[in-house]
Amino acid sequence: METIQQLPDDHEDKLAFCLTMVRLSECMKCDLGSYKASLGCASCARRAVNSAKLSDAALIKRFEKARAEVREFLSKRDKREEAA
Repeated sequence: METIQQLPDDHEDKLAFCLTMVRLSECMKCDLGSYKASLGCASCARRAVNSAKLSDAALIKRFEKARAEVREFLSKRDKREEAA
């Protein structure tokens, strides 16, 4: 976590960590009037990790999957930019 915090915002590991947390916390389903929203994102993320009951290995596997997706997305984006 501390390593991720020190990375620039556009680093693939930081993006992958954010994607992992968005999925784990179900941020896309959050409603401004919901209890989850009233807790705030940081608190909700902590609760999501604790309630997921996933091993460290399972969390790392999710992160690695997200990192592969981020790399693929960035690679495609870079190719589009080069072609333009």
